[in-house]
Amino acid sequence: MTITAPFGARLDDVVVRFDRGRRLLPDGTLVKDEAGTGLDGATLTIRPGTITGVLGRNGAGKTTMLSLLAAFSRPTSGTVVVGPEGEQEDPWENPWITSGTQLVRESGDLLNDEKVATSLKYYADMRSSWSAETAERLLDLFEVDARKKPTALSRGKRSAVGATIGLATRAPLTIFDEVYLGMDAPTRYAFYDELLADYAEHPRTILLSSHLVEEVERLFEDVVVIDRGRVLLAEPADEMRSRGFSLTGTKDAVERVAGGRRALHRQQLGATVQVTLEGALDDAELAEAREAGVEVGAVPVQDLFVRLTDPRSVSS
Repeated sequence: MTITAPFGARLDDVVVRFDRGRRLLPDGTLVKDEAGTGLDGATLTIRPGTITGVLGRNGAGKTTMLSLLAAFSRPTSGTVVVGPEGEQEDPWENPWITSGTQLVRESGDLLNDEKVATSLKYYADMRSSWSAETAERLLDLFEVDARKKPTALSRGKRSAVGATIGLATRAPLTIFDEVYLGMDAPTRYAFYDELLADYAEHPRTILLSSHLVEEVERLFEDVVVIDRGRVLLAEPADEMRSRGFSLTGTKDAVERVAGGRRALHRQQLGATVQVTLEGALDDAELAEAREAGVEVGAVPVQDLFVRLTDPRSVSS
């Protein structure tokens, strides 16, 4: 049976702890990894039928969260449910849910000893919603020879195969975890355009984890920001954009208009100061800024993400 309704998801007070492990280095040295925490009380809701950006610094817990949604792992505590609205279930060892979820990691999870075409056939056999026409067209677009083995492809071409699998699968929950790595700029932009076009024609829920926020923020309807294992925010992208603004002008004028708001970032060049502030200005404050010769600017999602997750963010 083909699953067509987009999947949503919910995490409630999810904790993921990693036990102390051991690794053998290439030189034969055995090292011990300290125990750690991937998620620490994470709570959020993923709306079905949206493109949601998942943002976080390295080690913040993004991949840990995405792995839970795809049933690659289980939480230490808390609950995770995935599925169509009103029918969400624990994804762990749940064929109904996992058959409708596709996680694409950087590696593409290909069969390294087989031709790319063999990996594509594997996914086609596993996914009832698979579009062979889409897969063939995208491989042609990305200039990937399906007769080659993954080991004969560049890092960027392997990533392009992963992107192809994610789009051609058309799973109700499709997750791209840093899938762009190794792609050159033209290939990345082609991927973004194809993602939007296929999403419009075949609605589903798409999670997109990326460090190239400036490139992909135009795709986001919702945004999740994870910071040191906790969900810092989970909201529509437009709401996040309204969380901050910039003021540029003389120091005295800027500080007067800022009105004691929390400063996320501050820089000064000569007599001109620019500050990024949390919140928004009302009409009276905007008028005051104009009268004082202070320029009010919008703050891109990337800048807000960087400032909100920077432990060095200063107070006004």
